[in-house]
Amino acid sequence: MNSALSDAKNLISDLIRRYRHRVDYLAIRLEAAEGTDILLRGHKIETLSEGISIGGQVRACYKGGWGFSSFNQLSSLKERVEDAIAAARLVGTDETVLAPVAPIQDERSLLLTGSNPRQIPLFEKKALCQHYGEILRSVDPRVATISVRYGDSAQRMILATSDGSLIEQSWVDLEMRFAATARNGETVQTGRETVGSRKAYEDLLNLDLQVQEAAQRAVNSLALPPVKGNAYTVVIDPILSGLFVHEAFGHLSEADMAYENPDILEVMSLGRRFGSPELQIYDGAAIEGHRGSYFYDDEGVPATTTQLIEDGVLVGRLHSRETAGKLEEAPTGNARCLNYHYPPIVRMTNTWIERGKTPVKDLFQDIKEGVYARNWIGGMTNGEMFTFTAGEAWMIRQGEIAEPVRDVTLSGNAFKTLADIEAIGDDFFWDESGGCGKGGQSGLAVGCGGPSLRIRDVVVGGEAIDD
Repeated sequence: MNSALSDAKNLISDLIRRYRHRVDYLAIRLEAAEGTDILLRGHKIETLSEGISIGGQVRACYKGGWGFSSFNQLSSLKERVEDAIAAARLVGTDETVLAPVAPIQDERSLLLTGSNPRQIPLFEKKALCQHYGEILRSVDPRVATISVRYGDSAQRMILATSDGSLIEQSWVDLEMRFAATARNGETVQTGRETVGSRKAYEDLLNLDLQVQEAAQRAVNSLALPPVKGNAYTVVIDPILSGLFVHEAFGHLSEADMAYENPDILEVMSLGRRFGSPELQIYDGAAIEGHRGSYFYDDEGVPATTTQLIEDGVLVGRLHSRETAGKLEEAPTGNARCLNYHYPPIVRMTNTWIERGKTPVKDLFQDIKEGVYARNWIGGMTNGEMFTFTAGEAWMIRQGEIAEPVRDVTLSGNAFKTLADIEAIGDDFFWDESGGCGKGGQSGLAVGCGGPSLRIRDVVVGGEAIDD
């Protein structure tokens, strides 16, 4: 696999030189990937596969029009370059505006801290899934269905551009997902956990307690009363904070959302206050060791750390070279594609709310009746509106954590919710379980993190309050 890509370096560099005069911008990206996919459902292994793929993409821009072509045979690369150029010249009618970047010649690899999953035998990975599946099933007879999903991939990418860049980078990614659904009559509850890493196969081992707790949450929830729907002061844990900042705010910070939608551009105007002076929000691939970390994005722009909100005020957004050029801002290295079948689009990397100064126990003070929510089992966003379902939750009464409740959904407007953050905890947690979806490209590895938050007037859905 690696030798095939290395042999292609001279080919793509030569094609860039031959064709770059016909367009304003030309890029060729080659990719080699190999991976394992295992799905255990119930007692049965439904998927057990190892795969290798080699392919690439060509992107061309002419007078603001983009042409794109993907391929999986190097012998057809010349024709695919011509296809992308022809498409760009067909649709281009305006001006190509790309933020300038310095040409880069570099070769980098994200280093593992332990075992490479590609060197672990398939039967060991299968046995690991079966082991965790047995734990899920053994928690309680009311566990009706379980699933365990294992995935690993090793990717190597080579990018050549008409700006003079030639970049090679590689990484390994791992993920496991666990789910248990418990049933008691008409009542059904699900517990989930996801673990991801770009560090070592060992990060997926010794998860017995975490897997058991996922199933136990589902079982315990069967006997819990549903929360009474209302607007509450809510305390959320760092995992929910990370989900919130990614889903509810992070996507709105992706600059293609802004320049394609004047209404969002007006709302997301730099200098606008969104929260208290304590609120700091960042995104960046430059920090090491997380699933959204890399050296260069898929346009060859170096990874950065971008502050999105500083002291409660919007000060930045995430860019591709095109969005940065059109909005006359600096590129941030956030153009990413899931694989060679898709063009790069603006995507988050690692997104987080900085820790605050309030001790976590003090977040609960003076709350006469509220909700404490931890973890998550699902959610959705629609523009600035969000709805998340907590993995587990308790009522807060007179400043103390009280009885557990189930069916807790948190919903609201992202901007109002940011403004309603009353206190930011002094704890912090990185969640490496993220698989982000956008523009048909689902499952892109990201990281998200944050501290515990206290937020007023959150709409909590559950059982309706009797009049």
